[in-house]
Amino acid sequence: MTAAALRVVTGRAADLPQGYIERLGRYRHRVFIEQLGWAVQSEQGCERDRFDRADTVYAAVEDSQAQIAGCARLLPTTQPYLLNEVFAELLHGAPPPCDARVWELSRFASMDFSQPATTPLAQFSSSATAMLLRGAMECAARCGAERLITVSPVGIERLIRRLGIRASPAGRPVAIYGQRMFACWIELDP
Repeated sequence: MTAAALRVVTGRAADLPQGYIERLGRYRHRVFIEQLGWAVQSEQGCERDRFDRADTVYAAVEDSQAQIAGCARLLPTTQPYLLNEVFAELLHGAPPPCDARVWELSRFASMDFSQPATTPLAQFSSSATAMLLRGAMECAARCGAERLITVSPVGIERLIRRLGIRASPAGRPVAIYGQRMFACWIELDP
């Protein structure tokens, strides 16, 4: 799929079209539960958790048929967020950020289910992935963020660096859900 055939959709949950959050939840269920085997909350094929609120900001990539090919969740660190409440061990004792200029990027996934099956990690190198990451960063910057903190599989660090994004680990990797995960700082350009 070419980048020209893709578009980025961003916005607060309350501002997205009717049914869009459910579509994102179904996409996340396919990625995180069916493909990656994570033991996360899901009801009726829709993955969401307590951090999916009306004020949560989302970024998604859609193909030309409006099928979701990637998603990301953005949360201000001044509100409850995943790293602080669930994965604080990734910070190895450092205090979790609580700053209006720092937002969390979570539930980042880019798998195009309309394309032939490949490995989950192979799809992270697609043009949709790069478009999604840049779209999420731009959206976070519009919301006042200067930095992102993310919980990601270690392989994402290669993607971030390949895209020329300024990033640095916030701690050593830890095995979670059978994968090596780490917290990572991403610097946003003004």
